[in-house]
This record gives sequence, C-alpha cells and structure tokens, in this order.
Amino acid sequence: MNVLLADDHDLVRESLKAYIERLAPDIVVSHCRDLDQALAAVAEHQAFDVIVLDLRMPGMRGLEGLKKIRDARPGTPVVIMSGTADPQTVRDALAQGARGYFPKTMTGNVLVSALRLVVAGETFIPSVYLQSGGASDGGGAAAPPGGAVFTRREQDVLRHLLQGRANKEIAAELGLEEVTIKLHVRGICRKLGARNRTEAVAIAHQRGLAA
Repeated sequence: MNVLLADDHDLVRESLKAYIERLAPDIVVSHCRDLDQALAAVAEHQAFDVIVLDLRMPGMRGLEGLKKIRDARPGTPVVIMSGTADPQTVRDALAQGARGYFPKTMTGNVLVSALRLVVAGETFIPSVYLQSGGASDGGGAAAPPGGAVFTRREQDVLRHLLQGRANKEIAAELGLEEVTIKLHVRGICRKLGARNRTEAVAIAHQRGLAA
C-alpha cells in the first residue's frame, strides 16, 4: 500500500511514517508539508492508494484543499486528519467526498487499520463523531444498549456474527472482501470491549443486541 501523508509539522510527519511502516511493513508512506507539495506529488506519482491531508496545513483553506486533491486524483480515496475538528467539519468533509476523518490522537494500530479500511472501500469515522451526528459508511449509525455506536456496515457484520457465520460467508453475503470483514469484526470487538469474536457475540447477547 502506498500512502501520501501531507502535514506541515515535520515531527508529526516523520513520526507517523516511522510508526506506520514499523507496524505494517507492506505500507510505504511518502510525505510532504503543504497542499502545493501534495498536488505536485499526485501529479508525479500515479500509484497512491490513499491520501491523508492535514486539515490546517498551508494551502488547505478549510476544505478547499480537499476539492483540489480530489479533482487532481478523482479515483484515489482522500482522508482528512486533524488534531481538532468539530462534528460539523467532519460532516462537511464527508459531504465533499472525504473517505474519513483521522484524529491525531489515534493509536498506531488503529491508524493502520483505518488506512486499510479506507483502501478497501469503506469510510472511517471515530465513534465520538458518530455519536455527535456524523455520517457513516452506511448512512448513519445506531447506538444500541450499552453505549457502543456501530456504523451501518458494522451492524450488518454483527448481525451475521450473531448467526454464527464465518468471515468468508459474511463477505460473500455483503459483497465485500474478506479482509474488510476482518477489519469490521476488529472494530466491533473494540467497541464492545471484547478480546475476540466469540466474546463479542457473548457480550452482544448479554446486551440484547441479538434481538
């Protein structure tokens, strides 16, 4: 996977590159410091799988930079990243074609999983923004008993998990890649506080999510 990371803070860029490539050797991170450099990079490089843009770096002018990058490379998923962003900004970014929002408070493992999810064709949004009314990859989210908030796609996957289906079966039923299902199962486990899918199913039954 080839990732373009654009952020005006040298330490952030270099740290994220080192962290991502250490956790996932199959990911190669190219980085630049502003929107102009990002535009130049996409003009010269034809194989980025995902582009991550810092919301507040030079040249962005709010979400104008998102539009410019998408116009320059319409077939490549673009994600907005920021240390702080209000739910409305996140919604606006998604409405303008962003494939997710990455807060800079994400752990390395979650960041890698989020990148894989976006490249697999899904949208990544932290649950706190879903709770605040943000959009999701299936047009909304639900807050079941117990406080966990699932995207529509996670709800679909959880429903099949509760029926005892394997990842391969779920992937075939939903028309997704098996690796995408694994990412959703991981997200479900995290939100339920479960160590594995078996424990997630048990917790879901306890909370009445199987109804």
